[in-house]
Amino acid sequence: MDERFLGCDRGSMNRRALLAATGMATAAALAGCTDDVPTNNTTEELPETPNETPKEPEGSLPEGTPSSPNERLGELVAGNAGFAVDLHDRLTAGEDADNVFVSPYSISVALAMTYAGAGGDTETAMRETLGFSLREETHPAFAELQNQLDDRATTDAQGGSDSDDGEVDAFQLAVANALWGAAEYPFAEEYLDLVDEHYNGGFNEADFANDPEVERERINEWVAESTEDRIEDLIPEDALSPQTVLVLTNAIYFMAGWQLEFDPEETTEAAFSTLDGSESAVSMMEQNLRTNYADLPGAQAIELPYVGGEVSMVLIVPDQGEFEAIQAELSGSTLFGVFEALGDASGDLRMPKFEYEFDTELSKVLTDMGMEAAFGPGADFTNMVDSGGGPGIDDVFHKAFVSVDEEGTEAAAATSVSMIESAPAASFDLTVDRPFLFCIRDRPTDAVLFLGRVTDVGAAQ
Repeated sequence: MDERFLGCDRGSMNRRALLAATGMATAAALAGCTDDVPTNNTTEELPETPNETPKEPEGSLPEGTPSSPNERLGELVAGNAGFAVDLHDRLTAGEDADNVFVSPYSISVALAMTYAGAGGDTETAMRETLGFSLREETHPAFAELQNQLDDRATTDAQGGSDSDDGEVDAFQLAVANALWGAAEYPFAEEYLDLVDEHYNGGFNEADFANDPEVERERINEWVAESTEDRIEDLIPEDALSPQTVLVLTNAIYFMAGWQLEFDPEETTEAAFSTLDGSESAVSMMEQNLRTNYADLPGAQAIELPYVGGEVSMVLIVPDQGEFEAIQAELSGSTLFGVFEALGDASGDLRMPKFEYEFDTELSKVLTDMGMEAAFGPGADFTNMVDSGGGPGIDDVFHKAFVSVDEEGTEAAAATSVSMIESAPAASFDLTVDRPFLFCIRDRPTDAVLFLGRVTDVGAAQ
């Protein structure tokens, strides 16, 4: 998501303009919908006069904690927020990084199902990297969070509906998990039961050994169906092989209308300034509204609730020239501090419409974050199998989509974790210091293309 979307005309407001940027919208929205919503997270039943938003002391973003009164759920959400910001920082560190958008929740869930089978140093590395401080309580906590998200799966539109049951598609939130395992592979029943119980991760037999491409297409079709066709071709061609033994998938789909919609008639063309100072003409939405807002040191923040008021988009807009400094200060605790700082206010908001897709392979970034022990040969996933060393992570693919317009937001994401057998290869010690034969062959057919011998290396050099 492009962190640089902002636009303002301060002359039309009594306060600083309520501006919006989209850099951390996903982390904010997901972290903000994890439990009972505090009273300042909705625009309903507000006092007649907006309260003055308290000014934070100059110098840093405020710090805070998750709003959930459930201690276990709060700890899970805090760990996920820390992982989200760390991942975002690393994905945006490259010079060519522009619009970035991920679902830290999707990534965490897919890797949590994988973590359930980890042991030894692999378990430790995954726990520390992903922020799973609850240890064995991680899986029940994810199940509890999923149950709360399921309660928000469909929301009644305010003002009723023409349908018989009063439900409309003004708000949708759907999460799905699935495992795709090689037939005859010795998966431990205890592991499969744990994933099914806490993640509703149904197990599907897959014939990776004989036709990995067909299985890849089958998994991608499941992802597309689970995301209303917004995420297609999650796993690229040739990413799976006959050595693949397990693929774990998560898919999340979100579609919601704004509680206070923008009027398309008010959308106009306006200039948008990028980080390097260049400008482009964009479609800028506009409305006067009363909502939660915070005037922070070096930034402004605004909350835009969706229908039902339980889920919202929180936008953080650094002042001109302060983007790098504000992003550097962002952490799980400062993200929660921004949420806590939001207070009742009214004013004019201008923000651009936008739509884009982001995809990435996360093996390198997760390795850099400390999860190296979970990848490749030598990884310890012994709790995943009845016997042997178990598989190791090969690839972690993630793809996300977002669209924001006058009516609301549509977003989708999916994550796949593919695993290959990680039994250590047989060792050898060979020094070619004597006459030898060699050939060049075509591997698929074993056709011998060249054949020779070397008996005098000195003469051959």
